[in-house]
Amino acid sequence: MSQLYDLKVKIEEKISSSGLDAKDVKGKLGLRSGTLLSLINPNTPDNPETIAKLKQAAKEVLNVML
Repeated sequence: MSQLYDLKVKIEEKISSSGLDAKDVKGKLGLRSGTLLSLINPNTPDNPETIAKLKQAAKEVLNVML
């Protein structure tokens, strides 16, 4: 698995445990990062820029450091 996919799984776990509307949160993450979580799979190659953007978006939307 890729680091990007691992990050996606962590973000989805945080969304589940937050009690927030998943579609709303994923939409906000997608807009801020330019990446749709639904398109990330275990075979998606790592991209340091995408990983950094997703981490920043998670910090802004979910208030978590990953």
